[in-house]
Amino acid sequence: MPRTTDGDGTPVPQRLLAAATRLFAEQGYDRTSVQEIVEAAGVTKGALYHYFGSKDDLLHEVYARVLRLQQERLDQFADADEPIEKRLRGAAADVVVTTIENLDDASIFFRSMHHLSPEKNKQVRAERRRYHERFRALIEEGQREGVFSTATPADLVVDYHFGSVHHLSTWYRPDGPLSPQQVADHLADLLLRALRP
Repeated sequence: MPRTTDGDGTPVPQRLLAAATRLFAEQGYDRTSVQEIVEAAGVTKGALYHYFGSKDDLLHEVYARVLRLQQERLDQFADADEPIEKRLRGAAADVVVTTIENLDDASIFFRSMHHLSPEKNKQVRAERRRYHERFRALIEEGQREGVFSTATPADLVVDYHFGSVHHLSTWYRPDGPLSPQQVADHLADLLLRALRP
């Protein structure tokens, strides 16, 4: 049984994910070997295959952990006892901040998703769909209550916001003039302005 932590107490799966994320970001998923990942993480190939069945599984997990975090946070905003406008704005800003905080993971994933096995690809699409459906339900709730305009179908509003989110990895720079929260506030305000009756 492989050791679960190393000298500094970091669990092996986290070390493998950190090494894989860095290498996939620097040299691309297809140009990164399993050997390079295990060397960077300071573990054996046996340890990698114990926690992740393949490089494909590592790529899936890079994205899935961000999506899990975003889903948990979206559920918190959606279930809060707040007016719909406040809940949607919070959720819309939060997905921007969490994407920027995990920009490597997001950009690796969108660049490399086509390398996933068909079965993993289907799984990721289903997880993303669940997230988008929960977000859309907030917009629809506001439209039913008359708080948001029904001029644009909720599906299109979701695509509009997430198009901006997915585009972040192409232009956002940590050393740029705007903090993650400022970018998030601007994009959330744009979304709410688009929904005003």
